[in-house]
Amino acid sequence: MRYDLVIVGMGSGGLVAAEFAASLGLRVAAVERHRIGGDCLWTGCVPSKALLASAKVAHHVRTADRYGLRAVEPEIDLEAVWRRIRAIQEQIAETDDDPARYVAMGVELVQGEARLAGENAVAVGERMLETRRILVCTGSRPAVPAIPGLEEAGFLTSETVFELESPPRSIVVLGGGPIGVELAQALNRLGIRVTLLQKGDRLVPRDEPELAELLAGVLEDEGVDVRLGAEASRVTKERGLKIVESTNGERFEAEEILVAAGRTPTTDSLGLEDVGIEVTRCGIAVDERMRTSVSSIYAVGDVAGRYLFTHTAGHEAAMAVRDMFFPGKGKVSALVPWTTFTDPELAHVGMTIEEARAAHGDDDVAVDRVDLSHSDRARADGASAGRIVLVTARDKLVGAHILAPAAGETIHELTLAIRQGMKLRELASMIHVYPTMTTSINLLAAEAAYRYARRFGWLVRLAKRGG
Repeated sequence: MRYDLVIVGMGSGGLVAAEFAASLGLRVAAVERHRIGGDCLWTGCVPSKALLASAKVAHHVRTADRYGLRAVEPEIDLEAVWRRIRAIQEQIAETDDDPARYVAMGVELVQGEARLAGENAVAVGERMLETRRILVCTGSRPAVPAIPGLEEAGFLTSETVFELESPPRSIVVLGGGPIGVELAQALNRLGIRVTLLQKGDRLVPRDEPELAELLAGVLEDEGVDVRLGAEASRVTKERGLKIVESTNGERFEAEEILVAAGRTPTTDSLGLEDVGIEVTRCGIAVDERMRTSVSSIYAVGDVAGRYLFTHTAGHEAAMAVRDMFFPGKGKVSALVPWTTFTDPELAHVGMTIEEARAAHGDDDVAVDRVDLSHSDRARADGASAGRIVLVTARDKLVGAHILAPAAGETIHELTLAIRQGMKLRELASMIHVYPTMTTSINLLAAEAAYRYARRFGWLVRLAKRGG
């Protein structure tokens, strides 16, 4: 049997590709060595957001006096929280990500380790799958820094922390990126003592610096011990505790260590180099159509190293299938929004202030910002610790950054505006519901419109004299 498409890996990208390709009537086989759903379902988005939800409820109970209610210290059953996480995963695995659902679509699921055996062939054990096209979407795994003593002491990652039966009472988190800060805040809110070590000078370094600084302040106010410029140099064990020593001589002890130091693309054992596919430190090299250096083989998602997000993996997979089987080119979008799901959430799309000035020059870049302390909705919700920062170049929006509740929802309006090449003032013509967080966007747009209108104040004055 010859297939139209063989998909290697049934995570976020593979699921989208399989459903899209099957809907086109193509003959599809999908190879998965472990569980359908990939990192998003089993070790990433789903369990982490379930953890964050429990932590947020605990935080509201603890701070209920802010809303005129009696604040109490919540009785937290960590084992029950972890059982809830697993129950949600199983629910999704038995419904939307159920293997039977894909079989019913006509996708043949093949269990085992895949190896590329040529430009149009994938080997799974003794079986050879002949195919017109191959899509590699094997994802990534946690990167583990080479810290002396770390392996011997033992540690957790995003792949193992949600498998715990009895979570620790104290933890040192290594890494201040999105995974590190999300888990640090959640664990702290659930009563676990958290120390967060970030070797750089700020958290979430890909985001707008001023909002990263505000977010660090939120975590510190809640009790997370945030240490910037703290690079781990050695790990030891003493008295049943794990000790992390930093390069500046400080010692941090806890029951457990959580490594959140980035991701490594899963490219090993695929036989990529044997078929002439270029692999870099970031993953499989691809072009703007997600094609590898072998034209019949595509790669999407984390393994391609473009953006390590579930939503980009799905987008890339859909565009890759389009490019494979439709006339024309399936070029992927270069404009990618993302959100770190702390509380408040930190959302980002387009350029930071520094990036915009480097690309367009200081004179052509303007920055508009408003603190949530001026938002009626934020004040009513008791959530005024945040800010919206909008970046324009020659009046057109090129970047948007939001630290606010539900920032991940709010960012999409601004993503569309940037994609459409809109001017900030043009958003003022769209009526925004009051009171919402997006009213603050409307406020900034209105101020931009007023500035523009003042350029023509002379016409108003002239008309007044003429009247």
